[in-house]
Amino acid sequence: MMLRGLQIGVASLRGICLALLTASILAACGTSTPVKRQAAQAIRYEPQPVSEKGNEVALYAMGMIDTGYQFGGKNPEAGLDCSGMVSYIYRQALDLKVSGSAADIARRGKEIDPRTLRPGDLVFFNTLNRPFSHVGVYIGDGRFIHAPSSKGKVRIERMDNRYFASRFEMARTYFD
Repeated sequence: MMLRGLQIGVASLRGICLALLTASILAACGTSTPVKRQAAQAIRYEPQPVSEKGNEVALYAMGMIDTGYQFGGKNPEAGLDCSGMVSYIYRQALDLKVSGSAADIARRGKEIDPRTLRPGDLVFFNTLNRPFSHVGVYIGDGRFIHAPSSKGKVRIERMDNRYFASRFEMARTYFD
């Protein structure tokens, strides 16, 4: 009798763990509503010299549009999450290792003034009430490509989009 109660307890514990794991997967690189912040200022972009490496990254990123979203995904066949997309693109386009979570990637590279963004640079957002929880590849003209969990496909967004403008945190470059 006691063994049967223990088996039921273990099964319940497994169910709880599975539910928590599922919830955390669904929230990753997501776009839940964070705490209200000050209204975003429009970024006034300043023309910058072209970076050949950055252009390669931007072109490769455009080839990822409509790729499916998958939490922890690191290749297009299985699906991509935001940091997996960035890692994959940089590795394929430049053979450059940029890996880890969006926050890990934000710690590397060189911080730049958002007005000086060039295609291929990375843009970081707070989408989960924690710093640098989402990353995308800037492609020029105030637009970036990212792998959001909402609507489940890699797509282009505008930097001045109300949602992303209010959550923008930083820009980084990995080029000259």
